[in-house]
Amino acid sequence: MKLETKMKTGTVGDFIAHYLAEIGVTTVFGVISIHNMPILDAIARQGRIRFVPARGEAGAMNMADAYARVTGGLGVCFTSTGTAAGNAAGAQAEALTAGTPVLHITSQVDTNLADRDRAPIHDVPKQPEMLRGVSKQVFRMWDANGALGTLAAAASAAISAPTGPVSLEIPVDVQRSDMRIPARVHPPVRVAPTAPDAVIDEIAALVAKAKRPLLWLGGGARGASAEATELVRRGFGVVTSTNGRAVVAEDIPANLGAFNMVPEAAELFAGCDLMLVVGSRLRGNETRNNKMELPATLIQIDADASQGGRNYPVDVFAHGDAADTLRRLLDRLPVQLAADPNLAFDVATARAQAEGKLRDVLGPYKIVADALSERVAAGAHPWVRDVTISNSTFGNRYVRVAGPRLGVHALGGGIGQGVAMGVGAALASDGPKAVTLLGDGGTMLGLAEMITAVDEGAPLVYVLMNDQAYGVIENIQDAQYGSRRHYSKVAVPEFATFCASIGMPHRKVSAVEEFAAAFDAAMAAEGPQVIEVDMCAIGPFAQAFAGPPAGAAGNKE
Repeated sequence: MKLETKMKTGTVGDFIAHYLAEIGVTTVFGVISIHNMPILDAIARQGRIRFVPARGEAGAMNMADAYARVTGGLGVCFTSTGTAAGNAAGAQAEALTAGTPVLHITSQVDTNLADRDRAPIHDVPKQPEMLRGVSKQVFRMWDANGALGTLAAAASAAISAPTGPVSLEIPVDVQRSDMRIPARVHPPVRVAPTAPDAVIDEIAALVAKAKRPLLWLGGGARGASAEATELVRRGFGVVTSTNGRAVVAEDIPANLGAFNMVPEAAELFAGCDLMLVVGSRLRGNETRNNKMELPATLIQIDADASQGGRNYPVDVFAHGDAADTLRRLLDRLPVQLAADPNLAFDVATARAQAEGKLRDVLGPYKIVADALSERVAAGAHPWVRDVTISNSTFGNRYVRVAGPRLGVHALGGGIGQGVAMGVGAALASDGPKAVTLLGDGGTMLGLAEMITAVDEGAPLVYVLMNDQAYGVIENIQDAQYGSRRHYSKVAVPEFATFCASIGMPHRKVSAVEEFAAAFDAAMAAEGPQVIEVDMCAIGPFAQAFAGPPAGAAGNKE
């Protein structure tokens, strides 16, 4: 008897749209072009996936990045060839820094012209080299026969540990070519390293002897909340990177949160005898460029073997998936460690002291910080932040988040990505509105994506801190350059007028006492909203923020 193939005929573009829908992708982001039209036309005809048309490729990539961070799934971004793919490069560098699983589907000129430098329109001879600079891996689909395998390989690479953005080039003639399309396709496979038992035995022996053990949790531990929380219950204290916040609930007394570089943290570390670092690079801006003293016994768990001992010498390195490694470690430990029962109290005290000092620095803006902290965590809202003084002071650590996937910020330190990230996070959120903290300087880089937010009815509130300058640059110029303020003033539109022109509701806050009511009204309203905080009217912070500590890299916050 003849077997049914259960295949139909279509184009490669039809297959890509079908494949993405079959593996559970429901929302994708991009900019339409003649070079990706065969795929986007198929997505529209099939009607199974929402396509969000961004105003630029950088915005589309930031949206896909934030979407993936909040959902924990695969983000998908479509760009065209050459310059268009290049437009997304900065945003893709951010996704690479964050280890976000994004599939960047871009195009190429016809296969008979690709890589030959013959100057067809949109050709960039070194496009693959450019993509390799901002990608975990780069693939090219050479023909219809390779469509299934190449797409499955690219998607699997993006979600496999260590996760990251993967670029897939599909020449436009390949997109149009015919192929047989299977009725059913299987999801991509996540591959993760498994730490050897002997290594976990060694870690367990060290932990069992520790009296004051600490966990340092990074973004690579976001899938290990249950295991990390159980370690804390058994006697560990915990500190996090900004990307590892809320892996352990931030209201647990033993959680120092992202107050990882303050004097109180240094004092706490000095009194601890073991630190277990999970899924963190111990980045320079969280360790004073690796000059901060950590506990004498240092253990590291990471899915990326190249990170082992890179920034600090470690006693044991476990190359493994965070959740799996911690689960197997727990199996080897007693239900209660012989740890100092006062450790949780000491951690809580250090956090309270650090928070108190931070509030003193904020001056009038502690009212804004308090209002946000009370509401963001309580409502389980995604908390999205661009690089701005307000984020560097209170956004990254003081405003609490309710879950490990609800904190989204520009890890690479580049300004201007928050507007688009807010859209991606909002469309990923299943209910609660996303809250996005912006500065006026960064907003100018992504302003057009506010139109995307309006068009898509994205459920979010932008909190726009407007001091009409690159504030941190001015503070650095005051502190280090004799107050010679060159090139730091930013001309911005009258935001109420701009918002009115695109149909974006706008509220202006000129006194901090007005903020909570304005925020509550914006959160209760439908669709996207802007709250502009007039910092020129309210006044400065009690203490000027002049960038990272001496020796750390600066940026335009």
